Amino acid sequence: MYFLGIGLVLLLMKYLEIDPVAAWSWMWVLAPFGLAAAWWAYADWSGYSKKREMDKMDKRKQDRIDKQRVSMGLPPKKRG
Repeated sequence: MYFLGIGLVLLLMKYLEIDPVAAWSWMWVLAPFGLAAAWWAYADWSGYSKKREMDKMDKRKQDRIDKQRVSMGLPPKKRG
């Protein structure tokens, strides 16, 4: 996501001809977009994004269980 943000800022600076980016080659201005695509491809290939998604789902599930336990007057389970 950082690469995409940097790419957008550089693209805007190149379009508005703001120095020093105005003098740069288009290859350097568009490079962050290529890096973002490479990162997303790697994250999907390696399972990184799926693992993060599953971690979020597990946390929501545990929070829901803890909330139910507290509403029944029981202490939440210790994690870890």
